[in-house]
Amino acid sequence: MNPAVLATAHRLAGRSLEWLHAAHQRGYGTLPPDAGIDLGDPNNAYKPIGECALAATLVLREPVSGPTERERARTMLDFGWQQLRGGDLLYERQFRHMLLSDPLETYAHFHRAGYRHPALLELLGGLDGLRAAHAVETVPNRRLAVANARSVTGLAHRPDWAALAAATWLGARPEPWAIDWMTGYDVTHTVFHLTDWGALPERLPEPLRDYLAAWLPVWVDIWQETGQWDLLGELLIVDACLPEPVCDAQGWECLAAAQRPDGLLPRDQDPVDEDPARAFKDHEHTAVVTVLAGTLTLARALR
Repeated sequence: MNPAVLATAHRLAGRSLEWLHAAHQRGYGTLPPDAGIDLGDPNNAYKPIGECALAATLVLREPVSGPTERERARTMLDFGWQQLRGGDLLYERQFRHMLLSDPLETYAHFHRAGYRHPALLELLGGLDGLRAAHAVETVPNRRLAVANARSVTGLAHRPDWAALAAATWLGARPEPWAIDWMTGYDVTHTVFHLTDWGALPERLPEPLRDYLAAWLPVWVDIWQETGQWDLLGELLIVDACLPEPVCDAQGWECLAAAQRPDGLLPRDQDPVDEDPARAFKDHEHTAVVTVLAGTLTLARALR
């Protein structure tokens, strides 16, 4: 891989991780004091905690980060685990809403990094044996997300990865010009969960590898041209999950040019709200994406 790409990936990921860590140190990303099991909108409550935990746990998983980055990652995980009351919030939510998958998916990130909640693990194991838990009607790439979370936490269910992949938009290998913005995210998440964020590239069927090798660079060019930095970052993560990289350095250079000196990377070309709390809420996901893209790109090069 191009050494310049690796240097840019390392710099982008490190600065984004530093920005996320500093935001947590200032108290951004905390749950409201009255947060409980019936959070009206988990996307605005503890989903961001799970996303930051995902970034942090993969920084710890891959042997490419220095001691400063690893310390920041662990601090972020400790912060998130404390916000979730040591996992009790996830347990209570799962106990009362047995068909929800977000407690499992959130817990899986912490479980990967060594955090444990025995009661939640026992509950998840019991639910995993119910037909009802596997019959929940969700879109195909979400079914992959749940299957991978079950795998990470060591649950007994063994999914048919090929069948799950075939049910997705990507699995149909549609006309590549038919992709739209939301489908772009669906494609990226199909790859993320199939490969467990690049750790198991062999779970990606060969026809899908060939399809992505042909069309991923085209999609990168499209969303690079439109200034959709968040989706561009996700597509570069997909590149890191393939057996061989297929994208050139230009996407990385565009992200590097868009990143601010403090590490904030805007999600798109719209103006950034200069209120720090609002800026964190609006662009936290893009920082997570950049940490993942840089870390996994470096890790793939090392492998």
